[in-house]
Amino acid sequence: MNRIEQKFQELRQKNQAALILYLTAGDPGLKKTEQLIPALAQAGADIIELGVPFTDPTADGPTIQAAAGRALKKAFSLDELFAMVERVRQKTQVPLLLFSYYNPLFKYGEEKAASVGQESGIDGMLVVDLPPEESAGLRAHCRNYGLSLVHLATPVSDAQRLKLVAASSSGFVYYVSVTGITGARAHLPKDIKSHILELKKISNLPVAVGFGISRPEQAAQIAGVADGVVVGSALVSVIEKYGASPELIPRVQKFCKAFKSAMARHKTRPSR
Repeated sequence: MNRIEQKFQELRQKNQAALILYLTAGDPGLKKTEQLIPALAQAGADIIELGVPFTDPTADGPTIQAAAGRALKKAFSLDELFAMVERVRQKTQVPLLLFSYYNPLFKYGEEKAASVGQESGIDGMLVVDLPPEESAGLRAHCRNYGLSLVHLATPVSDAQRLKLVAASSSGFVYYVSVTGITGARAHLPKDIKSHILELKKISNLPVAVGFGISRPEQAAQIAGVADGVVVGSALVSVIEKYGASPELIPRVQKFCKAFKSAMARHKTRPSR
């Protein structure tokens, strides 16, 4: 059982949902990312998604696209990213999920990514543009090295598709709350609860919900039904605003605590 699985088990016993925060590695620099991860863990983040910057992030909105652009200007390698993770592990044991497009992992080598990632302290992978039908190789490597492999379910996934996504995933299933790209939304879909409950009937894996969650009250709403809440663009915006400021760490910790506090007030979630 890796740290992701342990965390969900721990939170389920407390009847709490996980706060999952997304960072773009290297924005505003790898050294800052190295500082941000333990700072967010200290502030209450349960799991951290570590985004691998990519030149063509088609699933991402303008906020995360811009973060990837800033990070790519630093021109660091996956080896350097994994070395940073290894250093982070001396400071925190927060579960880390590598969030990537397939191309960087393909170029690096699937098995090498799983092996080096696990050795450095990565707990799982989410490859946003790798569908379950094409993930058998990476899935085998992740299984061999004890990593979770998370797949995406969407509002337009039918029951058959949801079963495939769930059967191909480990650690948890990531439910995309809205169709389209990442980014903050003023309102979440009204039918989101029914979609989450449908997915829970199909799979015993935890269900985490992301895309569009930008305010603590939205996170609290989702925490009432899901096992995890993913916040990305809203946090990346804070990092963009304060990236060059000494206020960066206090600001992101304040952000994290606001979400964690709101979610803690909504502990009652439907049983499976």
